[in-house]
Amino acid sequence: MKLPQLYTGVAGSVLAAGERGQWEMHGEALLCEARGTMEIVYVYVKKRSEFGRPCNFSDRPAETSVDILPDPTLAAHFIERDPVDTGVQCASVMSEHEVNTERFEMEARGVNHVEGGWPKDVNALEMEQTIRFRKKVEKDENYINTIIHLGSLMEHCIKQNNAINIYEEYFEEEQLSEVEDEPPSAKTINVFRDPNAIKRTATHLSWHPDASRKLAVAYSCLEFQRSATDMSPDSYIWDLESPNKPDLVLKPSSPLVCLEYNPKDSHVLVGGCYNGQIAYWDTRKGGQPVELSTVELSHRDPVYGAIWLQSKTGTDCFSASTDGQVLWWDIRKLTEPTETLVMDISRKGLLENALGAVSLEFEPTMPTKFMVGTEQGMVITCNRKAKTPAEKIVGTYSGHHGPVYALARNPFYPKNFLTVGDWTARIWSEDSRESSIMWTKYHMSYLTSGCWSTIRPAVFFTTKMDGTLDVWDFLFKQNDPSLSLKVCDEPLFSLRLQDNGRFIGCGSQLGTVTLLEISSGLCTLQKNEKTLATAMFERETKREKILEARHREMRLKERARSEGKEEEAKEDGPSESPEELLARAQKEFFEIIDAERRRREQGSAKGPTTQEEDEEEGKEDLYKD
Repeated sequence: MKLPQLYTGVAGSVLAAGERGQWEMHGEALLCEARGTMEIVYVYVKKRSEFGRPCNFSDRPAETSVDILPDPTLAAHFIERDPVDTGVQCASVMSEHEVNTERFEMEARGVNHVEGGWPKDVNALEMEQTIRFRKKVEKDENYINTIIHLGSLMEHCIKQNNAINIYEEYFEEEQLSEVEDEPPSAKTINVFRDPNAIKRTATHLSWHPDASRKLAVAYSCLEFQRSATDMSPDSYIWDLESPNKPDLVLKPSSPLVCLEYNPKDSHVLVGGCYNGQIAYWDTRKGGQPVELSTVELSHRDPVYGAIWLQSKTGTDCFSASTDGQVLWWDIRKLTEPTETLVMDISRKGLLENALGAVSLEFEPTMPTKFMVGTEQGMVITCNRKAKTPAEKIVGTYSGHHGPVYALARNPFYPKNFLTVGDWTARIWSEDSRESSIMWTKYHMSYLTSGCWSTIRPAVFFTTKMDGTLDVWDFLFKQNDPSLSLKVCDEPLFSLRLQDNGRFIGCGSQLGTVTLLEISSGLCTLQKNEKTLATAMFERETKREKILEARHREMRLKERARSEGKEEEAKEDGPSESPEELLARAQKEFFEIIDAERRRREQGSAKGPTTQEEDEEEGKEDLYKD
């Protein structure tokens, strides 16, 4: 059946096929006028043949396309699984609900109080500044009247304090007995691992100065020309409560060998790079360094030590390197160092004669002094306030067969300091330069680091190449450590104790930092410990002084004896050279041989003799010779 072609307009009109010639516009607008108005109509035309072929459905019986019959031979290849893993979810169904409670607006407020009531521009730790400020105040006219007025008030308070001891401890003896009974021990609190695929050595650790909840770790490869080309130079700041991810990633231009927090501003860190540059970071600005020192005016070798100085601005620091230089810096302007000192013990200031520095020590209570541990096993004491570079090198202490990897003053007795190198750890006194006053036995493994306890004056820590941490208490035991703990299988290279003396961090060769908590007996001040430690230090220092005096006397006698022999030799005649002595000895030897040959020839001419006669004649000839 053939249907007529239809043409449909937008206005809804339908045109028959016979009227196509009159109204078809082939897509153009058709204008018509009706009832006094103009109507616009669009006409779309489509042929019936363009609609597609019509559907033609029919019924037919079912047919089989593929028929695969069962194969009994395949059944022999099937293996029954026994056992079969099955799982059952027996957890209760949970749903999440949220409630929007009323929020309390909170704000932090604080008061900045300078210790001791000192003005802001006066550093309480600087002795010269405090003395100068006191003299200035004492010259004031109202000073005496103010002191008299306040003296009466203070006298009343002092009498109250003398009447009652508010700090009296009623159960002190019981607490001490409990601590003494507890054996020394330590336990692992946390482990921080280098997240990079190529592991690097944790070369230096630094605790956050305020909360001590963060630990800055410097990572570097210290093996000469062994670092991989794609090794990461990043170092990290770890949060003790989240060991899986670093709190902040520091991105230096070269791997960091040392890293230190600023004790005055906990947001600022200074680091020494492997290429000799000095960089500093502000954690509030991210992981990129704020400023870097210029390569031309920096160290020429890796920077093994960088320490902050006590200053008004809190921006001064100094660094030491194996190139034999100690440089002072102001981080506000790192373009060039403010001061330079060459570690030349001959005091000539020659860089080619300088000793390479691998450790650095500075005690804030002694702001003019610092110490440097060298690669040659020598410790150099320096005075920064000296006028000339030659006067800045005060003296040397020599006692190690290899580099001094750790150098630290006793926090209770600054005149005594600890050095760690080769196979021993040694305790020195500034009054005895020829020899250390105490030392450990020679270990089978190389010692790599060490530090004093901040709570107990008689306790110090050392690390070894076999991954062992040793805790020494020389009031309890001198020959062996009080506690020896196997921390890891790889060598330990860095060590840092928290200020509270209870937590200690150990860095290994593979970049693993292990956080340990030591027992309360090792971090609690014992009864009369300070008195006993003082007595031991004084006794050993006195003993070394006596031995030094004895050795000095023996050397003087030996020198006088050698000088006397030289004078006698000059009186007897000119001394013979080694060549002349050798020629004379050779001549005497051949003369003896010739005499013995002649004697035997004469004996054979006389006839056979007995053995006893030959021996007698030989003795007579020897006596004659």
